[in-house]
Amino acid sequence: MKSGIINVYKEAGYTSFDVVAKLRGILGIKKIGHTGTLDPDAIGVLPVCVGKATKVCDLLTDKDKTYRAVMHLGITTDTQDMTGKVLSTKPVDVTEDLVKEVLLSFVGNSQQIPPMYSALKVNGKKLCDLARQGIEIERKPRDIYISEINILDISLPRVTFEVSCSKGTYIRTLCHDVGQKLNCGACMESLVRTRVSNFLIEDSITLEEIQRLKEQGKLEEKMISVDSLFEKFPEVYGVPNADGKLKNGNALSIDEVKTEVDFTEENRSVRMYMSGGTFVGIFHWNGQVFKPEKMFLE
Repeated sequence: MKSGIINVYKEAGYTSFDVVAKLRGILGIKKIGHTGTLDPDAIGVLPVCVGKATKVCDLLTDKDKTYRAVMHLGITTDTQDMTGKVLSTKPVDVTEDLVKEVLLSFVGNSQQIPPMYSALKVNGKKLCDLARQGIEIERKPRDIYISEINILDISLPRVTFEVSCSKGTYIRTLCHDVGQKLNCGACMESLVRTRVSNFLIEDSITLEEIQRLKEQGKLEEKMISVDSLFEKFPEVYGVPNADGKLKNGNALSIDEVKTEVDFTEENRSVRMYMSGGTFVGIFHWNGQVFKPEKMFLE
């Protein structure tokens, strides 16, 4: 099977690790990696990289994401969502206008303290494992960026909203922090990830669909090619005599490539292809030669 990315629709009840394990069984390939953890009860987009595409897992993990969440005011829990132990309940004596004002105040740059029930590691130990042992440790605030919040519905005590944010933003914690500002507490009731970079929920497919497509020999039609992730980089093709050098990961001179781009002394990354159109990888033009940065050749 060729390398590429599958836009998986993660269903409730599966961890991100479960999805990878099941895909290894379906595809018969060990080299598979996901691009950002989703809580077991959360659903939605989970891009999964197969084969050589695992080299871009970190790249996709760093991309911005969009979520649709339901926040439940008046309840706080130890997990910051409805699966946890209830710590407090308070009457929700707030106006819709105040809820809007407080929620929208989180747009922009801010800091967030990661929840104890998370997959983050401190000194080699997952915070969630420590939390299950009744251990709570100090967590350092982390810089996050929320580019947009759209409030879809307010039916107190529930608030449904959509949020676009940077890597490392916990929507559970956003709900918790909103509740703290409103002095009534809050936790997350449900979460759907609708987008990771250019991967949209309407294009995602379930594990069951992946199994069926694999059996029909049509799965590769649904896989996203690695080079499509680098569309902002200009295309460069090696001349036929340079194909051997590209296979071996060697640098090419300007005379050994075909391109419509007028390269100057400026440093820049390019998508490098063999003369026949096979994607080789990301190369860097340093003003003298094109040197390989990341190879994806099968």
